[in-house]
Amino acid sequence: MDQLKPVDNRRLYQRIADQIRALIDEGKFADGERLPPERDLAQQLGVSRPSIREALIALEIEGIIEVRMGAGVFVCAPARHPAHAARSMGENPIELMHARAALEGSVIALASARVTREMLEPVRAALDAMRAAIADGRSPLPHDREFHLSIAAMTGNSVLLRLVGELFDSRHSPISSRISERAESRETWMSAFEEHQTILAALENADVLAAQTAMRAHLYASQRRWLEQERADSR
Repeated sequence: MDQLKPVDNRRLYQRIADQIRALIDEGKFADGERLPPERDLAQQLGVSRPSIREALIALEIEGIIEVRMGAGVFVCAPARHPAHAARSMGENPIELMHARAALEGSVIALASARVTREMLEPVRAALDAMRAAIADGRSPLPHDREFHLSIAAMTGNSVLLRLVGELFDSRHSPISSRISERAESRETWMSAFEEHQTILAALENADVLAAQTAMRAHLYASQRRWLEQERADSR
């Protein structure tokens, strides 16, 4: 019987990063050379463009490539690095947002079924603090977190509250943080604030379907804002 091979259970972006690193180490791309557009890399490697984006961010964090705004992605010099597997830098950002949409879409349905005026006070307070932070030029991220956790707390389920918090905090991983620091601006935060307002309005009306729709629309819009910025950087 043929010997079984070990299962490669690393995240997809790590495996793609290793393939791109191998192309650089083999001399397919010289020091200082511009890499092909992500669309071409995706076709060559047989993977999706979002996965290519995540792999490029991992390689950028390692110092192997450089993303130049409006110019493309270039091999850093010196580009000959010892062959080694790309280290994990956190969950795949796209999969993370999908997981949040699935979980928080269900959480807000439970919250809508139990909503009271008193339960909504922390949600309103978080939204007010978020508005003030944006106006003052401060990061509204802590208040964004509190908004989502306050909704999860409305379910009365401590496990769901913990899971929502853990998924939210996954955005602090190296790969998600790099995406966020590029994609976040006053404009994107204002968009997120307006989406939060829509979520709150649905909760105030105890409209389960509208609340689910608003929460999932918000999280998928956040994902699109990430992807649009990364697409602009890696052309």
